[in-house]
Amino acid sequence: MAVPPRLARWLVAPGWAGWLLVAMAIGAAAAPWLAPHDPSAIDLAGALAPPSVHHWLGQDRLGRDLLSRLLFGARISLLVGMATVTVTATVGAAVGLLAGWLGGWVDELLMRITDCFLAFPGILLAIAFTAATGPGIGHVILALSIIGWVGYARLTRGQVLALRSTDFMAAATGLGLSLPRLLLRHLLPSVAAPLTVEATFGFAYAILAESSLSFLGLGAPPPTATWGGLLNGGRADLLVAPHVTTFPGVAIFLTVVAAVHLGDRLRDHLDPRHEALAPHP
Repeated sequence: MAVPPRLARWLVAPGWAGWLLVAMAIGAAAAPWLAPHDPSAIDLAGALAPPSVHHWLGQDRLGRDLLSRLLFGARISLLVGMATVTVTATVGAAVGLLAGWLGGWVDELLMRITDCFLAFPGILLAIAFTAATGPGIGHVILALSIIGWVGYARLTRGQVLALRSTDFMAAATGLGLSLPRLLLRHLLPSVAAPLTVEATFGFAYAILAESSLSFLGLGAPPPTATWGGLLNGGRADLLVAPHVTTFPGVAIFLTVVAAVHLGDRLRDHLDPRHEALAPHP
């Protein structure tokens, strides 16, 4: 049976990157059922054991199954990534819509606040915040959200400024629509495509930042499994048991590369100029 063209386009559009992220999300959600062992079960007799039939990815310094800990660590990383993107995109889009549409002193005030946040290096501010508040998933999400919204705000503002002079916005304004309806029903759908692309890059940054904070001991406290924590736990045994750090590093690498590649594909498919500029056979 032939697949409808529209369905085929949506199945092909994400590419390998999108389906890899979907597979990771399914694996993380089903970790309690897919994990072959208890991720916190200690087996000192098997400490630093290489991959085997019973432990496909080997064991760490305490003999815990590395595959199980990777699956449960994916839950933390993907949760932090999705939560951070949701918070930052919502706040940033709201700020950008108001600044771009209202203009005047509102635009000036909101953009100067945005510039103040941009003056601070994001990862250093996140490290300082989590160091002051203590480790924890909620603190990591809040730390990454404090400065992560500024990119969405500036992007949304630029898009809104370009749309203000269009005919359809002039018609919507002439109908006397309320400000919330004007922003949410007319402007927001028009800037959804670039925001979606920005969200994929923000997701990749959040994964890297969460792994960095966990590596420094500022993420979820032990014995919670995190990818950054697995890297930190295996760095002392890098020469004698490289598998302990190799597999978490590969997981982080694949997730970040997949998210960035997905953003590139979405940009191409959501850009109306792409088909006109693409070469035809």
